[in-house]
Amino acid sequence: MKYNRVLSIAGSDSGGGAGIQADIKSISANGAYAMTAITAITSQNTLGVQDVYPLPASVVASQITSVITDIGVDAVKIGMLHSTEIITCVSDALRKLQAPNIVLDPVMVATSGDSLFRNDALDALKALLIPISSLITPNLPEAEALAGKTVSTIEEMKQVAQQLSFDNKVSVLVKGGHLIAKHELCDVLYDATTGKLTEFYSEKVETNNTHGTGCTLSSAIAAYLAQSYSMVDAVQLAKKYISAAIVAGSYYSIGAGHGPVHHFYKLDNNK
Repeated sequence: MKYNRVLSIAGSDSGGGAGIQADIKSISANGAYAMTAITAITSQNTLGVQDVYPLPASVVASQITSVITDIGVDAVKIGMLHSTEIITCVSDALRKLQAPNIVLDPVMVATSGDSLFRNDALDALKALLIPISSLITPNLPEAEALAGKTVSTIEEMKQVAQQLSFDNKVSVLVKGGHLIAKHELCDVLYDATTGKLTEFYSEKVETNNTHGTGCTLSSAIAAYLAQSYSMVDAVQLAKKYISAAIVAGSYYSIGAGHGPVHHFYKLDNNK
């Protein structure tokens, strides 16, 4: 038997709720084998990011090469990259190794509001990584930064998803968690393969425990793409998972700020 292998390229979150740690949990919970290439070490907890130490680009590239040349890879999830140098080395390594099913979560700001992205890296992200990705998963502020326009309605989410897709020939999932909504949230997927727009609705959960939701969702999508699900089905299954993980995590208290979702809620004997 063979594992469905997913490589997460992202930063380490010492608090365990986001980044590499969330990716490993999410990939594992959704039926795939998690591998990692760490781009930066953060001192981080539920209150915020206290420090960021980027690893040398050569070390990031070495991790990617080491994993893929031996174990292989069926999908890649990319999270925090922080700098132009790291973006360049990740792009070069993935192109050289012809990595499939690349899911790019363009992480720019943590849930706490702390910046995880150098301003000069945006152009490199657009030029080098988005064009080789199968899917990008920006939230509204990230979509606005990438598209250079304001996004404040579901209709505008559809428009910017199509714009980003047409510009880069990539599928786009615009996450609507930042929209003002009383009871229901909406994410919009533009599938570059089929040319179809799909809206995904989920119940809004009143909770402080939303740290790492973007990392968790994108990793779950990568896990399902690694298992040969279609783009729409992969997003649908990942959305179902993150929604249940948010609900389950809302019953817990951890730290004094934004706690994590419950990645392994299916194993929780208390629920």
